[in-house]
Amino acid sequence: MSITKTASARWQGGLKNGKGTVSSESGVLKDTPYDFRQRFEGEAGTNPEELIGAAHASCFSMALSMILGEADMEAESIDTTATVTLAQDDSGFSIPAIHLVTRVKMPGADKAAFEECAEKAKAGCPISKLFNAEITLEATLES
Repeated sequence: MSITKTASARWQGGLKNGKGTVSSESGVLKDTPYDFRQRFEGEAGTNPEELIGAAHASCFSMALSMILGEADMEAESIDTTATVTLAQDDSGFSIPAIHLVTRVKMPGADKAAFEECAEKAKAGCPISKLFNAEITLEATLES
């Protein structure tokens, strides 16, 4: 099985004075603005790291639900936060770490079994795997 989803971004202008919009196929994001101040200066609004965090938190939560089910457990709720770290070093910017915090309500669950499932979800969710993925590029210059 293969599922394809798309999202798009448009950027106009220079890095610090420019602005962009991001949209998703589903319409959840539709020309949502982002710019330098939102990404690097803490101004309100979205940025790529926040979107990666949302994707990772939601993917992990679904994966954990699946893996718990395979272990004959079902959570009442799974609440996950992903903290994405953007860092700068001599070679430029990178994302060296993502920290997942999940809180699962599942009365009577075995703690060791739960922790094993959480580790499997961390390693196995598609967004976790993305960070080791082959990234391909098709670039076209228009004049």
